[in-house]
Amino acid sequence: MPDLFAALLVFAAVTSFTPGPNNVMLTASGATFGFRRTLPHVLGVALGFPAMVVVVGLGLGTALIAHPMLHAGMKVIGAVYLCYLAWLVARSGHGDRDRAGGRPIGFWRAAAFQWVNPKAWIMAVGAVATFTSPEGSLAAQVLAIGAAFVLVGLPSSASWAAFGTLIGRWLDTDRRLRRFNLVMAALLVLSIVPAFL
Repeated sequence: MPDLFAALLVFAAVTSFTPGPNNVMLTASGATFGFRRTLPHVLGVALGFPAMVVVVGLGLGTALIAHPMLHAGMKVIGAVYLCYLAWLVARSGHGDRDRAGGRPIGFWRAAAFQWVNPKAWIMAVGAVATFTSPEGSLAAQVLAIGAAFVLVGLPSSASWAAFGTLIGRWLDTDRRLRRFNLVMAALLVLSIVPAFL
């Protein structure tokens, strides 16, 4: 079980720290408004996503317990999605990083954004399908997944906000961005291996 939780933490770190809609918005907000004014946005992402994982996990979990073959299929589908996400990360380049205008996004708006964020859905379904098992308490497993995302989500969201300008400059060259994305893609693929061992 410790190996599986360690793999879950790697998965959570890779998916949380890699560029995506949340991180682009946090970076822009940190660069525009500063860390203190972006803190409600940071907390909305860092707590809103794990809450989504728990809700998705407990709803999906009922079907997975009742049908172990469905769980096995979901695990394979989740792994395929994660490999697809890794492929997208490896191929990604510079995206639009429009600065937010007016005022920073607040806690509730950032938390609600998780439900329309495609990367969040892929991460939530992939984590639940890959890191749960028909054996043991589903609720405990889903709460452990949520806890892993809280542990990783807080520093991830805070770092993207606090170092938005610095990160934006560091990833500003195609060569650096390509190297970063290749490393993140490789770690994402490696994070699912222990779930199948």
